[in-house]
Amino acid sequence: MPPKHWKILSSRRDESYRVFSLRTDRALSPRTQKEHDFYILESSSWVNVIPLTPDNKVVMIRQYRHGIRDITLEIPGGLVEADDTPLDAAGRELREETGYREGEMIPLGTVHPNPAIQNNRCYTFLAKNVVPSGRQELDEREDIEVVLYPLEEIQGFIRNGTITHSLVVVAFYRFFMEYLPHASK
Repeated sequence: MPPKHWKILSSRRDESYRVFSLRTDRALSPRTQKEHDFYILESSSWVNVIPLTPDNKVVMIRQYRHGIRDITLEIPGGLVEADDTPLDAAGRELREETGYREGEMIPLGTVHPNPAIQNNRCYTFLAKNVVPSGRQELDEREDIEVVLYPLEEIQGFIRNGTITHSLVVVAFYRFFMEYLPHASK
């Protein structure tokens, strides 16, 4: 028997932080008819950008991530601000984090980062023909190194654990498995 929607009995915002809020939903199980509390992280949607130079290098970033207390290799990305479209946010994050500007921005799709506990989406874009356009515009919470890698090395980085951020892995899945096979047609 397929799962059914749960009836939401109540919902309240508990705490609000800079990038997310904590919400508690009380819901009724359609199977057991018992009530349960569920805790949801509410957040704005996110964007990820795969910046590709005219000579097929990926503009990537290295930055410290507090959740794992380590430095990661990622693609530029960030929050979709209240006045932004995902496309606007993608261009802004690319410029701010790398100092590069896109020639063409192509949407590659969306995913739910963790639908068990989060309410947002992550939009992925391919930025083609990116070129340096100025300096990084980092905020006081960012310390980012820009690095370029040949596109051919990315799948190996995912395989060997150099790239571990799940949303970056998903972005490259969209690129290699869904976009690239159709790009030459």
